[in-house]
Amino acid sequence: MKRITIVAGARPNFVKVAPLIRVFDKLQQAHCTLVYAGREDDPTLEQSLFDDLQMRRPDTFLGVDSTSLNEITSRVMTEFDHFLDNHPTDVVIVVDDLASTMAAAIVTKKRGLRLAHLVAGTRSFDITMPKEINRLVIDALSDYLFTAGIKSNSVATREQGDTGQTYMVGNILMDTLRYNHDRLRKPRLSCPIPQSYLLFTINRRALLADEVSLQQMLLAIADVAAEAQIPVMAPLREEAARIVKQLANHHPTLTTQFSILPPLGYLEFGWLSAHACGVITDSGNVAEEATFNGVPCITLNRYAEHQETLTVGSNVLVGGDAEVLAQYLRKLVKGEWKICALPDRWDGRTAERIAQILTA
Repeated sequence: MKRITIVAGARPNFVKVAPLIRVFDKLQQAHCTLVYAGREDDPTLEQSLFDDLQMRRPDTFLGVDSTSLNEITSRVMTEFDHFLDNHPTDVVIVVDDLASTMAAAIVTKKRGLRLAHLVAGTRSFDITMPKEINRLVIDALSDYLFTAGIKSNSVATREQGDTGQTYMVGNILMDTLRYNHDRLRKPRLSCPIPQSYLLFTINRRALLADEVSLQQMLLAIADVAAEAQIPVMAPLREEAARIVKQLANHHPTLTTQFSILPPLGYLEFGWLSAHACGVITDSGNVAEEATFNGVPCITLNRYAEHQETLTVGSNVLVGGDAEVLAQYLRKLVKGEWKICALPDRWDGRTAERIAQILTA
């Protein structure tokens, strides 16, 4: 029996891990253990997350809680090394590009174990970004590089080591979206949900830290939304909500156009995303959901984790440029968006392909 350990480093990882857990738990020739790098009482891991995704909670919590990337790396290496002392493993699967992901990857290879990287080949080509360094290290160490699309597949193939094998298995986020599509539910909010609205999310620390640029972007959104008479629904986590509300206190247009909502569960957020007339976000996952739903999407970033959302899907990039953001947003509200489609292998069978490869 193949012993497989999956390491999740943060809340968004579970959306991608859930399909793998379901597939491996059904296989008699595999035993899967789920490890979370953080604490068992992590407030971002509410029980509703696991209920929405219909998956079990992690089997093991490493208990690492820090905001320092270097400290996270060192502590996860130590704790994951202890975990492997007591849990024999044949293959370790790591997800995305976090510091904890890189730490688990390094420990895995130091022990001579097989390493699989889920969502390999993702690049911003900006070496000043900590996550870019993580991606380079993880891909270089991995024995199995599971990519989501043609662009990332070509990057991983070009950069892989002598023992690495690259597989374009598709976008595993689509497995979760398709599995839960009929289970999405309308949020219960204190305010009514308009028939037509824009969905806004922001979470990246760099964007939140630059309050001058953020204010310009928020005002650009509010001005265009006011012109089109379309409200903006903004489910935000605590830090993002605090900063946006603080800026809104000085600009009445923001208060008028933005409805700041509490964080939503996976199924409720999925409903709000699917029914929006447009999405403005800094999240790659949210941009991918928009492409799946055929909803126009504007991403506040200089690069996309999956180029297919740009070349085939409904996504465009504006970086932090408020003027470009306003230009695209005016096109969006006028219905002048580009023609889009589903990228290749967004068919909901990514987890099955991975399981077949690892248990062969």
